[in-house]
Amino acid sequence: MQSVIVLIPIFNDWTALELVLRGLDRIAEKLAPMTVVVVDDASTTGPDAGFCADPFVALTTVVRVRLRRNLGHQRAISVGLVYIYETYPDAVTVIMDGDGEDRPEDIPILLAKFNAEEGRKIVFAERARRTESFLFKFFYVFYKALHLALTGIPVRVGNFSVVPYSCLSSLVVISEIWNHYAAAVLNARLPHDTIPVPRGHRLEGKSKMDFVALVTHGLSALSVYSDRVGVRLLVASSVTIALSTVVVLVTSIVHFRAAAIYVIGLPIVLLALAAAMGFVFVLFTLKGRSGALFLPIRDCPYFIGGVTRLDHTSDISG
Repeated sequence: MQSVIVLIPIFNDWTALELVLRGLDRIAEKLAPMTVVVVDDASTTGPDAGFCADPFVALTTVVRVRLRRNLGHQRAISVGLVYIYETYPDAVTVIMDGDGEDRPEDIPILLAKFNAEEGRKIVFAERARRTESFLFKFFYVFYKALHLALTGIPVRVGNFSVVPYSCLSSLVVISEIWNHYAAAVLNARLPHDTIPVPRGHRLEGKSKMDFVALVTHGLSALSVYSDRVGVRLLVASSVTIALSTVVVLVTSIVHFRAAAIYVIGLPIVLLALAAAMGFVFVLFTLKGRSGALFLPIRDCPYFIGGVTRLDHTSDISG
């Protein structure tokens, strides 16, 4: 079996991370030795002095890639993917969160599906059950409906996945992974599949994801589909303009009185808003297509401030 590299982006979640690492060590003992790459998203705190003091059994190396500045969860993943691509040739990459919601014990399920597909596809964990609050689930359902309406693509997966090296070599030249990893895979039409996996519980502390961060995360996913969103909004705007025009003409011809001005006014306002919304999105889409692209394999290394061992004390680089 190819070597397995586990990519974990974290921000200050050192206690939860150590619990996840211990879980990975137990899984690796049953499967095969693993290397873990922890992308430290410019954490404001470091691990305690006793962090990973007890030796691991089957985790061969735990590497900490320190970022020069806080980039956010998705961009930290992008940097980690480029680092793995350049450092571990021909490795299979498992992407997971470091708070425990992606459970180490589910990795064998993903790898079994991955092997069944002969290692040719990215395999995502499709969430069969969520554990968040009712309010979060409510807004998540609303977001899924909005995402489907604007893109035509249902939201089913997150970051928890297995990536073959053949697909990794494509990912590192896809600019959209800078905004949203899973959406970039789907938008680029990379071969992929899913398998139902329940979401775990946070092992320690509170989530750093507040309401603003959640909205930003959702908008980042939509930004990957800017072409689709722009076209769909343009079509919706055109339909609204056509219907408003018909209402204005019919009202003017059939019943043109003083009161009809109010009836005509609303369609005119809707027409103006729809036209403005459609053309603004089209202009932004065209501007994005003509602008300079962020190229992960070229640009991500600039954000790496240094690489150290978390299971030892020696520096690997800078």
